[in-house]
Amino acid sequence: MKIALDPTPFHHSHSLLEFPRVAADLGYKYLQLTPHADVIPFYNHPKADDELVVQLNKACKDAGVEIASVLPVLRWSGPDEDAREAAVRYWKRAIQIAVDLGVSTMNTEFSGRPEKAEESERAFYRSMEELLPIIEREGLDVLIDPHPDDFVEDGLAAIRVIRGVNSPNIGMVYVASHSFHMGNKPLEIMRAAGDKLRLVHVSDTMDHHASHGLRYITNPPGNAVRVHQHLKIGDGDVNWDEFFGGLKEIGFLDKDNTVMVSSVFAEDENAEDVSRYQLETMRSYVAKVQ
Repeated sequence: MKIALDPTPFHHSHSLLEFPRVAADLGYKYLQLTPHADVIPFYNHPKADDELVVQLNKACKDAGVEIASVLPVLRWSGPDEDAREAAVRYWKRAIQIAVDLGVSTMNTEFSGRPEKAEESERAFYRSMEELLPIIEREGLDVLIDPHPDDFVEDGLAAIRVIRGVNSPNIGMVYVASHSFHMGNKPLEIMRAAGDKLRLVHVSDTMDHHASHGLRYITNPPGNAVRVHQHLKIGDGDVNWDEFFGGLKEIGFLDKDNTVMVSSVFAEDENAEDVSRYQLETMRSYVAKVQ
């Protein structure tokens, strides 16, 4: 298992090519390349050219850090056909960037719209028909997170959609901060996913269902909003003993092709201390269940 840093908290304080050194200085050997304006921005065409990819490879080599995963977020399940077709084109370039970076794992979100779940699912499988042959040819793992406000949010339902692609190259991401949107059944979801679960994001969150649904209040009541956080371990309601115990049970912690990512976004002002705390705490939990 690789333990990686998501550098999102450093996007506004450091340049792209500084991220590998930042990760190394914080004790990480691996980096997750998340949406960034200079590489693969949210929802739009990738902006990295071949020269920038070469420079990023060099920066990683100089820092002694590897990129464990590349995370594009594109509208490949969008019910709008023009947006979906564009997302497929963007995906093809994102795949090439990952290959040129020497990365074999990509993780992403289902996207689409929950109020148009049926249309979005059709769009997802349509996109897969075109992208899957490329993904399989390149030997990539593409792992998908049922993100809050995607067309599929429940963890067990997400596994069914992934299973429907019928490819060993397509798997699942479990984001701990999304636990309460996924149905708050981490052990059941992990057991059902099995070998398909090959990447996790580690950050905490409050249970928005708590206090009879009144932990968070939006006005007017009934707004179609999804609330979650990416807090450091221990600052929320995630059951970490169950989370890490489940990963141990399904063999996640002992594999070479799995990735555990620290993805705390709520404390940029303390990003360095939080990143070190995350690494130490993740290692402690892993040692505890081994």
